[in-house]
Amino acid sequence: MTNGRFVILGIAGSLRRASYNRGLLRAAQQIMLDGVEIGAFDLLPIPLYNADVEAEGDPPPVQELKARIRSADALLIAAPEYNYSIPGVLKNAIDWASRPPQDSPLRHKPVALMGASPGGFGTVRSQLALRQTFLFTKSDVLLEPELYVSAASSKFDADGNLTDDRTREHVGALVASLVEWVRRTRAD
Repeated sequence: MTNGRFVILGIAGSLRRASYNRGLLRAAQQIMLDGVEIGAFDLLPIPLYNADVEAEGDPPPVQELKARIRSADALLIAAPEYNYSIPGVLKNAIDWASRPPQDSPLRHKPVALMGASPGGFGTVRSQLALRQTFLFTKSDVLLEPELYVSAASSKFDADGNLTDDRTREHVGALVASLVEWVRRTRAD
């Protein structure tokens, strides 16, 4: 915690401006929890992972991603589901941030997951795949509450802003649980 503030870095696994998952992050940022700040990182500038490029040194957008992860108290990831799994842009960012494994900013970083999808299952499979990926990085993923937003087109406006009050309450509960969990486990 920096200056008594709890800093959460939000990452949306979609590049689309009106993405439902960007909308979930915006909704999280609008929640006013005392002493909690939620920022966001845009994955658009992150290049495709290439070990040859890594060997020459991380590109500036990757350096920034790693620095922002390292300085955050926790991560809040909003991920859509593509083909039953993680969107490539998000997996690519995790691949960069996981290198080198022994010095990864993801190592023991608390993470909460959420996601929205137009389908009926929300982002169940994507979040399961993310949990598996975070086993390798040794990230600490919040077990519950789980937040899978299905039928997203009925809960967001055309600009990707969350309009559903019940979903907004669930986002607030997830953020509050993340903060409480991290504070409790750090106090132990």
